Amino acid sequence: MRRILVLIAAGGSAALLLAAFGSQYLGGLAPCKLCLWQRWPHGAAVVIGVLAFFVPAPALIWLGALAAATTSGVGFYHAGVEQGWWEGPTTCTSGPIGGLSSEQLMEQIMNAPLVRCDDIPWELFNISMAGWNALISLALALIWVAAARAKS
Repeated sequence: MRRILVLIAAGGSAALLLAAFGSQYLGGLAPCKLCLWQRWPHGAAVVIGVLAFFVPAPALIWLGALAAATTSGVGFYHAGVEQGWWEGPTTCTSGPIGGLSSEQLMEQIMNAPLVRCDDIPWELFNISMAGWNALISLALALIWVAAARAKS
């Protein structure tokens, strides 16, 4: 049972990575900085899943849970930035323009990121891609935890 759960969890991360790359290269949706940050833990979860499948060490399985929880956390943070609940990284979001001189405004325009983290390029049922990643990754983290608790 443990191996099946590891396969499901790691396969889920692989599927989310494929969806992200598909939306980028086939759908033309360029990723922002926070989008890229969400991909790294998925890659780690896939590698950990392969290792844990062959060497079912509990520590590896808990690392997989940590990777899935990390990308979920970044996804929730990113979704909050998109919704305007909190500010995102200054290198990734638009800044206020009130009270700026024309030179400062021009500098802000010239230094603006090509893809902003506070824009929502795609959503389904009023949930952005970052929000979906957060929710699905949270479910994957729970599957990793179930795998860690399962009998071999």
